[in-house]
This record gives sequence, C-alpha cells and structure tokens, in this order.
Amino acid sequence: MVDATREEPFPWQLGIYDAHCHPTDTMSSIQSMPNMKTRVLTVMATRVQDQELVASIAESYGVRSSKAGLWSREECIIPCFGWHPWFAHQMYISSESDSDIQEQDSGVLQGEEKIKHYSKVFRKDAASEEDRCLFLSLPDPMPFSNFLAQTRTYLEKYPYALVGEIGLDRGIRIPEPETIEHKVQDGEGLTPGSREGRKLTSLRPDPQHQKQIFKMQLQLAAELGRAVSIHGVQAHGMLFETVKELFQGHERKVPSKRERKKMAQDQSQNQGLGGDPDHLRSQQTQEPNPPPYPPRICLHSYSGDFSNLTRYLKPDVPLEVFASFSTAVNLSDTLDGETPENFRDLIKRIPDHLLLVESDLHIAGEDMDRGMEDILRRICRIKGWELEEGVKVLGANWKRFVFGNEEK
Repeated sequence: MVDATREEPFPWQLGIYDAHCHPTDTMSSIQSMPNMKTRVLTVMATRVQDQELVASIAESYGVRSSKAGLWSREECIIPCFGWHPWFAHQMYISSESDSDIQEQDSGVLQGEEKIKHYSKVFRKDAASEEDRCLFLSLPDPMPFSNFLAQTRTYLEKYPYALVGEIGLDRGIRIPEPETIEHKVQDGEGLTPGSREGRKLTSLRPDPQHQKQIFKMQLQLAAELGRAVSIHGVQAHGMLFETVKELFQGHERKVPSKRERKKMAQDQSQNQGLGGDPDHLRSQQTQEPNPPPYPPRICLHSYSGDFSNLTRYLKPDVPLEVFASFSTAVNLSDTLDGETPENFRDLIKRIPDHLLLVESDLHIAGEDMDRGMEDILRRICRIKGWELEEGVKVLGANWKRFVFGNEEK
C-alpha cells in the first residue's frame, strides 16, 4: 500500500460525499453547491429557522434516486430534518401523551407559562428576577409534537431524507438572546438562530429534557426507516443507553460455537442433498415491521474513545452504526499540523466499512471542499490506503449509510 501524500492528485472524479454539514446557515453560498468538487452534501437542519430552508434546497438540489449513476449535476444534497440538542430548551412536552408522535399541541408558551417551562428545563427551582427577565427574552417555547408532525411531512415528501442533526450534549450552555448584530459575521449574512458570535450564559438544559427530544426523533426515524445523524458531546454513555432502550428485546441472536458448528454441518448436508440452505440459518425473533429502532445511525464528528464505540459494535446490536470525522471538529487544534496520535489510534481501530467523512462546515464552496480533502487524505494515510482505494471505500460507506442496501 502506498502512503497518500498531499502531492498526489486528489481523485474527486470518483465521488466524494460529505456525511454532515450545514450550508443553510449561510444561504448566500447555496448556489455554489452544484459546482463544488464534493459530489453530494448531507445537509442538516437543527432549529426552527432552517427546517424550511433545507426543504427548499431539496426542491432544487435534492438527490432523486438511490442510483448514483442516474444523478444530474444539480442533484447534490441529501436533506436531513431534526432538532439539535442545543435548541432543545425551545421545545416543550406538555404531558405523557406527547410521547405519542402522532399527537399535536397548539400554541407557544408565553408569560408565566414560559417562565415555568424554562425554570424546569434549566432546573431553577427558585428563579431570580434576573432569571425571569432572561427567560422572557428567550424564544417562546413551542410544542414538540407539532415539530414532529412537520418533520414527518418532510420525510414523507423526500424519500431519501434522513433525520438529523439530533442528539445529546451535556456540555452545552445557552447563548444570550439573539440581536441584529449577531446575524452578521465577517460580512456574511447568517441564518437567524445561529449561535455564532453570541456570548454564552450559565444556563444548561436538563439532560433528561434533551433525552426526551432525542428519543422521540429516533422513534420517528425508526417508524419511517430512515438513517440518523447524531450529535454527542460529554454524553456518550447516556446516548448509547437511549439508543439501547429502543432496540432492547430485539437484539440479534448470536449463535454459540456449538450452534455455529451444527449449522455448518446441517448446511453442508442439506446442500449435498440439493436443498435450500436458507431455512437452516439461525432463527431470529420475528421483528415488527418496522422495528422500533432506526436502521442506521452515524455518530458525527465522533469525540469519544474506542471503548465507548465498542458498545455499538457488539454482534447482538441490531442496527448499523457508523462513525464520521471532520477536520473542523476532530482536528481543530491541528489544522496545519501533524495528526494527533490518539486520533490515529482511534481511526486504525474502527472497522473500515463503518467510517465516514464530513466537513461539518456552515458555508458551501471551496472551504468545504478543502475540509473534505484534508480529512480524507489524513484517514487514507492512517489506514495505509491509496487515495483511490480510500475514496471508494468511504464513498461506498456513505451510500450504505444513506440508502441502506438499496443503492446496489
């Protein structure tokens, strides 16, 4: 195997796929997408202001087939719809019945109801006058069941859309309320609601509230059979346990050594008799249709260690789990330097067929292409892949993540 160096021409023509990015945060960059070197962008929604924007660019640029060979140049995005944990506090779940994703509520919370909601979410048993003023300046909380109904509509309209970006974040602090000044940065108009350029308060949303928001979106993804892009920061254990709650009782049956030996003997004997070996495979519990867990998830810009990841890789876990990496997040301290040894060790240990690459950038164009080339070259060097080999492996992984086995 030849080490991939920066002098070696980059094989863009083979197809480079960004597994996670946010170009709708800078709408002025959207028209550059069909001209990018990166072939397809997996575009995330995160909050109230960008759900419709993701839908609008899906109308113009959305992929309309699972067969890459049928795509026009304008088909260059996979839309994703979801509510990010950074904004979980802006949603309320009014009762136990709200866990039913079919139900809808009406109205936003204002005044004392708004203060009561934020006091609960931020675990302020006795909100001070300063807290009350701050709570009133935050967005009016919306019913989460309404958002789920809207998301269902988008997912049904766009058959290749995914659920994302969703997840858990124990390290998050809520920013100060948005002002006009926050909406412009370095001359670029940012989509409202962004955290860019805003000071952080001391407020941290309750992880259990985040979990409810996260789990209900996982359940919707499961119902519609869509893959999910997941954000997880300082919450790797809680995140896994949330996913496990959905697949518990539906684990794959892992045959013992003795059972595997007997199955092999039976299969050999059956084949010798000209029979069909399929009925001799280990019997699985009949899954409901659909199963209560998403078919595939991606831990985006994965920040945990390999021991956290191994819980997802056990043979009895019934869903497929990918890990995606970006220069912008995973290597932000070493953009122009050597790849850290701990990152190299992690990449070496992750199975080749479960790796994805992403930019996680908020503006389409040349910077996004550079980010994709950088992370892909680094992973190829770590894995000992030639560039063309690495591009093909990672491209096949992305197609399997997005389309499952349909793309073959």
